[in-house]
Amino acid sequence: MTLKSDITVAIDCMGGDRGPHVTVPSAVNYLRCNLGVNIVLVGLPGAIEAELRAIKFAPDSRLRIHAASEVIGMDESPVIALRGKKDSSMRIAIDLVKRGEAQACVSAGNTGALIATSRFVLKTLPGIDRPALAVVLPTMKGHTYVLDLGANVDCSAEQLLQFGIMGATLVSSVEGKERPSVGLLNIGEEEIKGNEVVKHAAELLRDSGLNFYGNVEGNDIYKGTTDVVVCDGFVGNVALKASEGVAQMLATYLREEFKRNPLTRFAGLIALPVLKAFKRRVDHRRYNGASLLGLRGIVIKSHGAADSHAFNFAIERAVNEVRAGMLQRISERVAALHHQSKNPSSHPQFLSKEDAA
Repeated sequence: MTLKSDITVAIDCMGGDRGPHVTVPSAVNYLRCNLGVNIVLVGLPGAIEAELRAIKFAPDSRLRIHAASEVIGMDESPVIALRGKKDSSMRIAIDLVKRGEAQACVSAGNTGALIATSRFVLKTLPGIDRPALAVVLPTMKGHTYVLDLGANVDCSAEQLLQFGIMGATLVSSVEGKERPSVGLLNIGEEEIKGNEVVKHAAELLRDSGLNFYGNVEGNDIYKGTTDVVVCDGFVGNVALKASEGVAQMLATYLREEFKRNPLTRFAGLIALPVLKAFKRRVDHRRYNGASLLGLRGIVIKSHGAADSHAFNFAIERAVNEVRAGMLQRISERVAALHHQSKNPSSHPQFLSKEDAA
């Protein structure tokens, strides 16, 4: 029997490089390990049922199939996907959130199509101009949240402020930090650095009541200088892809050096436990699942190349955001900021009820 307190997650089973081969087994595995969660598998029924048969699992009260007749390709135009494929697995999964049949949607599909469709169907929260992609990245101190990672190429100072609010709210809600620090990604720490948009955004963040650290540089992301790093989508996406490239290069170099001669191969065997521990520590799969913040519904974007283990973390992120009441918290914080701007004599600190306590 489904309890009212249960969380329902709609999964776009056809999205990603491998589609149902990854999404269906991952969803089933998540259900087996987590009570109080229901899942709706959205996609081509035949493909989904074939995967369920392969892992010997039958739909039940906690897992059901919702049919979709169309699939959005990974390289398909977002405009074509939005206008021409209204019965796609992605669109239907998002529609389920809008209708309240699910509290969150998870998709590994086309990023542009997901952002466009989510924004069109769900709309943004009051006071939020554009949704932003927030990604968790490992740091020397743990991890940090960076946004925007590609949803918005050009941003105004006001929108960067909104990103800061949403990022801080995400961290305080999911991580339990009362006053997460927020940094603004720039080409230098000095206040005079950056273009006019970034300079104005720094002023707005400084006056917002958030725990604004100030400007941070690219290397501060992995130092863990702040809990949240704010930037526009162009800069954020370039920083992310550059980081991925460096990681791949270092991994390749290590393999080549350990295979160079018999002595280095022997050294590699001795170092194997350390290398395995290092790999677990920086395993990118643990950080899979970008939050599309600012919408009237929770949408999580999984990496298209994610395996079942990585996709599991994307589902977990969706569930955690629902449990944390992300939508209400962001709405409250944005409303508080607007109240503060209209009433300068009001309390100078931009705090949630939990922060004030």
